[in-house]
This record gives sequence, C-alpha cells and structure tokens, in this order.
Amino acid sequence: MNVTAILAITLPLVAYGLVSRKIEGSILTGPILFSLFGLIAGPAAFGLIPLQISNEALHLLAEVTLILVLFSDAANIDLAQLRRDHDLPVRMLLVGMPLTIILGAVAALLLFDDFELWEAALLAAILAPTDAALGQAVVSNRIVPVRIRQALNVESGLNDGIALPFILIFAAFASAMQADTDTGMWLLFGAKQVILGPLTGIAIGYVGAKLVASCYSKRWMSESAEGMIALGLAFGAFALAEAVHGNGFIAAFVAGLTFGNTLKQKCQYLYEFAESEGQILILLTFMAFGAAMVPQAMGAVTITHLLFGILALTVLRMLPIYLSLIGTGVKPVTSAFLGWFGPRGLASILFVLLILEEAELANESKIFAIVIITVALSVALHGMTAGPAARWYGLMSQRMGECEENRPVSDEPFTGPTK
Repeated sequence: MNVTAILAITLPLVAYGLVSRKIEGSILTGPILFSLFGLIAGPAAFGLIPLQISNEALHLLAEVTLILVLFSDAANIDLAQLRRDHDLPVRMLLVGMPLTIILGAVAALLLFDDFELWEAALLAAILAPTDAALGQAVVSNRIVPVRIRQALNVESGLNDGIALPFILIFAAFASAMQADTDTGMWLLFGAKQVILGPLTGIAIGYVGAKLVASCYSKRWMSESAEGMIALGLAFGAFALAEAVHGNGFIAAFVAGLTFGNTLKQKCQYLYEFAESEGQILILLTFMAFGAAMVPQAMGAVTITHLLFGILALTVLRMLPIYLSLIGTGVKPVTSAFLGWFGPRGLASILFVLLILEEAELANESKIFAIVIITVALSVALHGMTAGPAARWYGLMSQRMGECEENRPVSDEPFTGPTK
C-alpha cells in the first residue's frame, strides 16, 4: 500500500481520537465519520485509498474483525446473569429475532420476483443481527434506564453468533439450488459446519480457560498475558474448526462464550480490547465500507432496494420486538424504543462479505446491494437519532416514575463491550 493511502487511513484515526469526547452523544458518530472518510478518500472520489470490493486486504480485514468481535463479545456474556436477570434480551433473541428473519424473508419474496426461498431467508438472516455501536449514545447514556441499556447491549452481543448458523445453512441451500447439485451433500456440509464448529469452540475455550486459571493461580503468568492468550484462542479455535471442516466463525464465538464462562476471574483485557484495538478494527471496517462497498452497491440500487432497507429498519424489526415483549410489562413506547434501536452495521457488513467469498448465488449482487444500502441507511439514521432519542426517552422515563423499565436488574450492571 502506498504512503498516500497509509496517511488517508491513519490521519482520520488521529483526528477522531482528538475530538472523540467532544462529539460524544452528538449526531456525528464514529461509523458515520469513517464511512464518509472512506467514501471521500476511496476510488469513487479522490482515489487516495485504492480499495476495491475484490481486494484481498478487505476480506482479510473483515475476517480478522469478525473473529475478534465474535470471541470478545461472547467472552463478556455472563450466562448465569443472563438467565437470571435479562428477560428482555432473551425474549428479543429467542422470539423477536426468528420473527424478524421470517418476516424479512416473506418481504423479500414479495418485493423481489427472482428470489428463491433460501435467498430470501439468507438476506433476512444477514440483516437480523444488530449493532449497538451505531447507537452508542443510547447504551452509554445513564439517563436511559439500565434495564433498557442492558437489553440492547446483550442482544447486540449475542445475536451475531446466533444468526451465523442460519446464514450458513441458508447460503448452503441457496448455493445448492444455484449449482443444481446433490442436496444431501450440502446438508452434510451444513451439518459439519454447525456441529464441528461449536464442538471445537467448546474444547478450545474450556481447555484454554482451565490453563489460564491454573497458570495464573501458580503465578506463572501476568494479567497482561491473558490478552495474548485470548487472541490466540480466538484464532486457534477458528483455524482448528476449519481444519476439521467445521465453521471457524461459529467456533470463535462458542470458544469465547465457553472461555468467559469457565474462567472465574474477569477477562479485563477483553473489555480493554473492545474499547481500543477492537474499536480501531471496527472503524477501519466502516472506512472500507465507505470506500469500496457503498460505491459498488449504489450502482445497482433501485427504489425497491431502498424500500426493503426502510422496512428492515422499521416494520420488520419493530413489530417482532413488540410481539416478543408482550407480557413483560414494558410500555408500548419502550417496545418502540427497543425496536427502533436495532441498527444494522458491522455484523451485516462482515456476513455479506463472507457469503460473497464462500457461496455461489443467483442474486449475489442484489443481496449485496440490499445489505449495503440498509446498513448505510442505518449508519445515518440510527447514528443521528441515538443522542436526541436517548435524552428524550431518559427524561420521559423519569417523568413516568418508578415503572417496570426502571427496576434494577442486578447488583452489578452489565459492562460487556458492544460491537
């Protein structure tokens, strides 16, 4: 990569770091700014970053980011606390998310005549995971009730790992339909992916956690070394799963979940990673999104694509969330708030790149364009509304008084990172 490109990538990181506190809570978020940086510096404008969608560096960045985000998000989920206190995210994940995929697939079949069932389901699954980082002002604003912030945070941390097996299965079936090959072969391939991947992740995460606990208790290792081990386990789980024909991304997620819930001491490094190195990778991904993905998608976008994107961010998300929360005691305005702040971002970007690389689909370019325009709409709309909406909802919750949304959920608030 040339010196100009390096400067075009690194100077925005410095500039953003210098004013990060100043713009915190405003309509200017990191994803918005870096998407714009990428668009301006990319081939569509000044050409300072000569990045194309086929560039291997882009796919490598996507894979590395996805592995680390899946592992670190999962490692910071306390399953015991989730079962005990988090009734809202559990309902949103186990009821709301499947409904979102089903409604999304139906909408895709109605709007796009050339879509097969599995392609429609694949599109809906790619757009199902949410990205709390695009609404950071909501999950970090203490005026918003802690229960609501935790619901969005936990949902975002878990839904990418939950969506991934469905994405792989739908992609396998869609590829089988396109290639007109033996469905049984694809079933076997899908079964290996979603069975061997988790098994590998469990083994790596459990053994890794036990080794860390043992060596730490014997004072053989320092706390800072935990970080190197965690990164090694994330990539080790990915590589071993791929070697045995399982899915490496599922393995990384399950390894993080197992590691974090087997190791008794807090993985402080993983929190720090999500706030520093992880944040850099995420911002660079959004820069690549603006430089290479948005320009390519815009050439194929139609009114129907835009309509589906708007539906995906509104009705196809908000209605399932409302239905999933019936009986929890939350007010309709809270259901609407939780439904709206289901931004689509990093996971959808990385998943669509993964599918482009590994699957053969009849409507590959159309799926890519729809996902990218939906994420672009989400980056702008959720980024600009997060701060004002958080302040409005927080003040409204205070006026409503002591209600179900405001009750504390545990003695120690959930502090895991968001994507």
